[in-house]
Formats: sequence, C-alpha cells, structure tokens
Amino acid sequence: MAEVKAVVLRAAGINCDMETEHALELAGAKAQRIHINRIIEDKTLLDKYQIIVFPGGFSYGDDVAAGKILANQIRHHLYEPIQKFIDDGKLVLGICNGFQVLVKTGILPGNNSTNNQQGITITNNDSGKFEDRWVYLAPQTDKCVFIEPGRQIYLPVAHAEGKIITKDNAALDQLKSEGHVAFKYVDENGNEGAYPLNPNGSMGSIAGLTDTTGRILGLMPHPERFVRPTHHPHWSRLKEKPGSDGITIFNNAVKYIQENF
Repeated sequence: MAEVKAVVLRAAGINCDMETEHALELAGAKAQRIHINRIIEDKTLLDKYQIIVFPGGFSYGDDVAAGKILANQIRHHLYEPIQKFIDDGKLVLGICNGFQVLVKTGILPGNNSTNNQQGITITNNDSGKFEDRWVYLAPQTDKCVFIEPGRQIYLPVAHAEGKIITKDNAALDQLKSEGHVAFKYVDENGNEGAYPLNPNGSMGSIAGLTDTTGRILGLMPHPERFVRPTHHPHWSRLKEKPGSDGITIFNNAVKYIQENF
C-alpha cells in the first residue's frame, strides 16, 4: 500500500494547521506543514505530495477580504503548480479560510486553467457578526471523493465571512446543475431552513463546493475539529458514543490515494 503524503499550507494568520495535520495523520497520512514562502521558493516541493490542504484561520488578518491576499499570492506565484497538481489526479481540500482562498483563486468551482475567473465569492454573514456554532450538513453529490454519499454530518462553523453568493441566479443554477454543490446546511432531519440553520445566509444554503472531477472540496465548516467522539459538544450527555463525522472526510481522501496511486 502506497504511503500517502499530505501537505498543509501555512501562511501568516493561519491557525488551524496543527489540527489539520493531526486529522490527516489520524486518517493514516504522513502530513507536513509548510509555509507558502517555501513552496514559492521551490515549487517542486509539491511533487512529493498527493494531498494539499488549505486550512482554516485568518490568513494575513483577513485584510481586504477573507482569504484574498493569500489567494492573490497563489494566483501570481503558484497557480500553475497547483493546476498541475490537480491535473495529475491529486486531491485538494480547503477548509473555512482555505475554502475562501480556493474560491478567490478561481480553483473552485472550476479547475480548468482557462476558467479561473470568479463567478462566485464568499462574503460577510447576513448576521453581521462572527458565527460560532455547530451545524448539520447534507451531501449533495456522489462524485466527490471526500464525501460519503447520503451521510449527513455534524460539524462546527467559525467565521464572519461565510456567505456564498453568485454573480446572478443563472450562475447559482449552473452550480447546481453541474454538480458543484457538495454540502448544504440543513436541520437534524435534513431540511433546509433560514438562520441559524444556515449560519451565514449562503445562497441555496450552500456550505461547500466541489469541482467537476470531485477531487477538490471546499467547505466552510471545520472537519478537523470533530475527529474524536469527545469533540462532540454533547458527548458526555449522549446515550450512545457519537461518531466522529469530521474524520470521514480525511479517511476518504487517504483511502482514495491508497487505491489510485
């Protein structure tokens, strides 16, 4: 069985890199945190990895807009190496700030080098404040390798800019029709609803997106924060030991690489 190697991208203001590294290692990968400047200096560093994760945090203090400065760094210095990484059949995961970065580089929802223009963005929550709560997510696709089709999961969100918007309704319809919607915010029974079920007012209750290959996933909730049963907010009160929903995303990624590389 091939060794799975994952890189967790670091930058100023990123603060979930250690938890993400831990989640990858729990799933069986050999993970390493590397600063973006090291990769800009030596772009061949990416060649030895099969998974790249853009973790959560507040890269560059969310100056200008959440994830925008890091996204600009990638567009100007690393877009082609990351595109090659994708073209080679490898996996990309963006969590919270990392998801914002993927959207603002144009890597999501499209992953074609000629289609890196933004038709969507992620902006301020409708509530006008930082939202820190647990949410239910319903998968909307069976093609994304990170996701277990049909399995609703429970994860925490922690963001002030998590509202996904499209440039127009046609763009939103296109996201849905082309299978880019990975997760939606729902209630415990799988039904969509308004705030606080949808914590940011995201159009179509969208919580995450995938690309056409299903090998790129971006989502606002934090799977790395629920990788052990005791991470569940009510674990001590539940009659049955809760499942660790977040680890499934990392397990599926590692399994895919083991089976395909």
